Amino acid sequence: MTKKWGLAVVAGALALAGCSSDLPEGKTSATDSPNSDTSKSKFFDQAEYNRQLAFRNATPQGPDGKPWEQMLEPELVDTAKFAKPGGNYTICFSNAAVNNPWRQVGYKTMQQEVKLHSEITTFTVLDAEGKDDKQISDIQSLAGKKCSAIIISPNTTATLTPAVEQACQTGVPVIVFDRGVNTSCPVTFVHPIGGFAFGADGAEFLKEKVKPGGKILALRILPGVDVLEQRWAAANEIFAGSGLKVAGVEFTDGDAAKTKSIVSDYIQREGRIDGVWMDAGATAVAAVEAFQDAGVDVPAIVGEDQQDFLRLWADEGLTAIAPTYPTYQWRTPIIAALKILKGEQVPQEWVLPQPRITGDNVKDYVKQDMPPLHYAMCGCEEMPGYPGPWK
Repeated sequence: MTKKWGLAVVAGALALAGCSSDLPEGKTSATDSPNSDTSKSKFFDQAEYNRQLAFRNATPQGPDGKPWEQMLEPELVDTAKFAKPGGNYTICFSNAAVNNPWRQVGYKTMQQEVKLHSEITTFTVLDAEGKDDKQISDIQSLAGKKCSAIIISPNTTATLTPAVEQACQTGVPVIVFDRGVNTSCPVTFVHPIGGFAFGADGAEFLKEKVKPGGKILALRILPGVDVLEQRWAAANEIFAGSGLKVAGVEFTDGDAAKTKSIVSDYIQREGRIDGVWMDAGATAVAAVEAFQDAGVDVPAIVGEDQQDFLRLWADEGLTAIAPTYPTYQWRTPIIAALKILKGEQVPQEWVLPQPRITGDNVKDYVKQDMPPLHYAMCGCEEMPGYPGPWK
């Protein structure tokens, strides 16, 4: 049976408003019973859900202190047919976009990884600007650029699948990372554990911290990107039967002002909100500010590893958790490409560790000298030139 990577995980944690979607935009309100048994998403897969939650406790293989080189339960594949000894490699990269801070931090990290390898003589990058049609054209154009390997971070899942399959047919090794596609033709698919694990981390935290009957506001970015859909599907699964009431599910488009407005409206409408779940934490600070402006206590909240949220969390003593979709994963496709070109085995599915930040360790990840939108899990602190390129 051919494995479909689109359900295996991933979609680039912070796919903000600039990204397109495989589904029409919309919103769910409390009246839609978002945590009822009848509302399970087509993106929910019980076996994959169980697999990802188990991965959270698995021991990774690979060098200590280098999670971007580690792997969880790998099934290695032979790459001898792609071996091109001698170096002088042209690595080509089709990027979905650099239209949000997560992708910007990741791309800077990838650029610095390339500089560590003298055998890479050319690094060709095409930016799809969050547009499916442009990325399809970009991938097609790479066929004529004499690429030694092609790395692809797809903009959306289903729409980009045919383009990835066409790239595979060129005979050049293809590495997909960050976001999934519905084909297993790439030599390797690199990603952290995935959306189910991310969504479950946040939902389990709220289930622990919020009393039964408490009202949860779920804030999402946009529909149709597999890992984001999986995050909500996992949370919806955990909230069902938890005794918690999902007061509403709203799409923010990743916009801070819109996030603040939504939260403010719910505080006024519901009288109180006891927890905030987010499928990506880029606007977590705006959500916190809405409670502060209303003069009410900030409830338990799910954020992410952006510095502005981590600093606010540490300074205000918030009750919070930060599931992560670590930007250190942007190092791994370069490492994978070089292994393949040297004929070394790589995992068919390269699953990276996916840490979470808790109240016990949040202060360890606060970097006062870094920009507010810098992501703590960059894996870049020991790279030459740090922190310069990331500032």
